[in-house]
Amino acid sequence: MVHVLSSRTLLRPSDPDRSRVFYGEQLGLSVCREFGTEAERGVVYFLGGGFLELSGRSPAATPPDPAVRLWLQVADVTSAHDELRAKGVEIVRPPVKEPWGLIEMWIADPDGTPIVLVEVPADHPIRYRPGI
Repeated sequence: MVHVLSSRTLLRPSDPDRSRVFYGEQLGLSVCREFGTEAERGVVYFLGGGFLELSGRSPAATPPDPAVRLWLQVADVTSAHDELRAKGVEIVRPPVKEPWGLIEMWIADPDGTPIVLVEVPADHPIRYRPGI
């Protein structure tokens, strides 16, 4: 068994400055650490129980990997919707209660990486922790 101490998702944006504005200012993620200098500067953001790292650069014409999605659980997706819209974030799909009981809203980062903001209602089975 591998004992994982920490993990992070690594994105290589086509425009690092634009992506730092999106994740740091518009989404409001807190910076864990920064490394490098100027255009090659990397940033690691706190992402709940994990981390999101923006470093390097992908070619501008490279579309996002369709297999990559960010799933971010928030306390109140309606408030997140209002806050992000006020900050100019394009809402791909407003909050909707899904048939499986979660409330989901969809946005995308500047390179088109899909991001799902999820609210888990208090009565949802995902909150059930047997024996805890």
